[in-house]
Amino acid sequence: MNEEEFAIVRGLVPVAWADGTFAQKETEMLEALLDAYGANEDQKRELREYAKEKRTLDDINLQDLSAGDRRVLLQCAVLLSFADGEQHVSESKLLVELAAKLRIPEDEAKHVIAAAEERAKKNLSLLV
Repeated sequence: MNEEEFAIVRGLVPVAWADGTFAQKETEMLEALLDAYGANEDQKRELREYAKEKRTLDDINLQDLSAGDRRVLLQCAVLLSFADGEQHVSESKLLVELAAKLRIPEDEAKHVIAAAEERAKKNLSLLV
């Protein structure tokens, strides 16, 4: 797993905390992403340790993310917001804030979020 991929997964931790709890389903999704990106045991351990503490959008380091990585992060964040079967209002609000934090133009962010939400809803049975 390269640094950019690790930064994407790390950037999802504040989204997992958006509703105030880091649920088991959210943990499972992050673990699946770590596996998909080929994270080694040290990287997995580092992310697990990082995720133990509640994180906010302020914890995301933009310097670690290219423009493309930021869009991937936003798409993954939308999917993660459905991890427990529904997207809570606090998670929906956080996605808009995340897009602004990632400096994705508002019109583009709306499109990215809407498309990712549609995919998540269509495949909800695979997420929960």
